[in-house]
Amino acid sequence: MKKFFTIGEAAKLVGMTAETLRHYDRIGLVSPHKTDEWTKYRYYTEEEIVRLNTVRALRCMDLPLEDIRRVLQLNDVDEIVDFLEKTEQKAEEKIAELQSVKVRIGRAKKFYEGKRTEAPSDAPRIRDLPQRVILLSDALSEPTVENLWNYHRHFFAQVGEARKGQFAFEDLAGVYEAEGRRRMFAVCTRYAPDNDLRILPAGKYLCAECTEITRAEVRRELLARAAENGYPAPQFLVEVVVLTGILQWKYEMQVLMNECPASSGEISL
Repeated sequence: MKKFFTIGEAAKLVGMTAETLRHYDRIGLVSPHKTDEWTKYRYYTEEEIVRLNTVRALRCMDLPLEDIRRVLQLNDVDEIVDFLEKTEQKAEEKIAELQSVKVRIGRAKKFYEGKRTEAPSDAPRIRDLPQRVILLSDALSEPTVENLWNYHRHFFAQVGEARKGQFAFEDLAGVYEAEGRRRMFAVCTRYAPDNDLRILPAGKYLCAECTEITRAEVRRELLARAAENGYPAPQFLVEVVVLTGILQWKYEMQVLMNECPASSGEISL
């Protein structure tokens, strides 16, 4: 004797909504085993539950409903095996993509947890920074939501598949300005010789936070302060991206104090 499930019970069993099941019935994808003539209530059996679970699994692979309808009608073993092999490959790709997303989310979570303890400061300050090796982008000049989300992919594509294993990058992006040209960069933790590599020397950097709007003003202020203290015009400027929200950021502008002036070496802020 068949066991019948109401549309609400069937929807709960397969993790769908009752409206989704009604839609599948209307388009002939999965119809109930029977519909009461008087009440119009739909009733499903375990056979329809299996079919609905199959549809749900295929939808997870982003397959259109029309393709799913065609697959469910297949009765050729070779075609079914070929379809399942392709679907399995798509599943592997989706799992890899989700794993990558999970890693990025974990990094972002760690970053924002660290931001809890940071005291905000917009005033210019001196920072002792270690030597950093950066790889300049051959195409990107300014951060955007799109290129910041997965900027590592851009730099790995730039060095090429053959050299991909020779490079690794910090979760840190920025803009390098020299000779009137601005180029985005990634900070390398592993690298091989490349024409787009630059070395940011260790030393004291005059730093201040800025936004797109205040960038020019802060730049003038830092260069003026450096000149007032006897430092020559820097050969480059660095703007490190500082995330302030999921889709918001500002910059920390960094000016290298690369030559000690004839005075005591103290910098007046």
